[in-house]
Amino acid sequence: MSFANTGVGNWRLDWPVSGGRRVASAQLKTAPEDFRVSEVFEESAERATPSGSNGVAGEGEHLCLYIEKTGDNTEFLAGELSNLAGCRSFDVGFCGLKDRHAVTRQWFSIYRPGMMDEDAALIERVSEHWPVRSAYRSVRKLRRGDHQGNHFVIRLRQVGAERDVIESALARLKAQGAPNYFGPQRFGFAGGNLDRAVHIDPSTLNRRSGQGKRRGRGSSRAGGGRDGRKNVLYFSAARSWLFNEVLASRVADGSWRSPLSGEPVDIATGPLWGDGGTSAGGEAEQREREIVAQTPNLASLFLTTRMKPERRPLVSMPRNFNWLWLDDGSLELEFFLEPGQYATTVLSDIFELEDMSLGHHNKQHG
Repeated sequence: MSFANTGVGNWRLDWPVSGGRRVASAQLKTAPEDFRVSEVFEESAERATPSGSNGVAGEGEHLCLYIEKTGDNTEFLAGELSNLAGCRSFDVGFCGLKDRHAVTRQWFSIYRPGMMDEDAALIERVSEHWPVRSAYRSVRKLRRGDHQGNHFVIRLRQVGAERDVIESALARLKAQGAPNYFGPQRFGFAGGNLDRAVHIDPSTLNRRSGQGKRRGRGSSRAGGGRDGRKNVLYFSAARSWLFNEVLASRVADGSWRSPLSGEPVDIATGPLWGDGGTSAGGEAEQREREIVAQTPNLASLFLTTRMKPERRPLVSMPRNFNWLWLDDGSLELEFFLEPGQYATTVLSDIFELEDMSLGHHNKQHG
């Protein structure tokens, strides 16, 4: 199997699965209630008591709200919280992006120093738009990856395959996990984000905004403004695609669950490319450099940036993984994933998924 890039505008966006092929088909997100995500954040439990005079637990300058949403994406809700609280958008923090076409519960922090007496009123205003399931005060802002992970309850409909075949595949998934690919949505329609990445001036990724304003996360290495944020998006897509290519080669030869010589940690990992390429040595480094070299138009992005090379696990291991066949023939799955791992990627190792929410989105915007 060849892993060479096929060129701009023709990117590979579907990678090998662990079993050699997907054994079943299914419909995903027929309704938002079919995809439920709850953010797991241990600090919230630690702050449950004692309560302050306004009924909100804990102390600190940040009010943290556990909000349930349906039909809104995370960044939109963060912007609305900024408006309701009368603060800057930068003063609203969250741990990760959650699906729009789903029922999700996640934490947001709002910087409100000296305003504890007004917390109850703000919570009431927010509750007029979204249910607030819990609240506490914290000394620090929530940032990406602060949470312990996400708990999923997902219902698949129109499941097409023999049950014993699916049961066997699910048992394998529970035992060995799935390849930890980045999902195709990161790369844009038909890989459009990758097409744009090859035209980025890499030097713009090192420029700092001259506006003198505080920057949000992810913008510290990009020029200020909307173009800078887009460049970071395209750069991230390039980095993620190169990781997927390395992982694909390891899945193809069956080495994706065991570390190669030269990997800097004792689990199987792949490169998030950066300045100097990879932090691996030995066999792992040689293999990774050979694969990345097959796509020189993306590899060249990293020659002048200051992005430190990082590692990402090759295995996504769902914990507390259980499933149940329902009376209508649908399949309900429940599991926990660590931050940066994707439920649809895990399920795509077994199922050819048809995302029904895409049809809903097209109807809304047609």
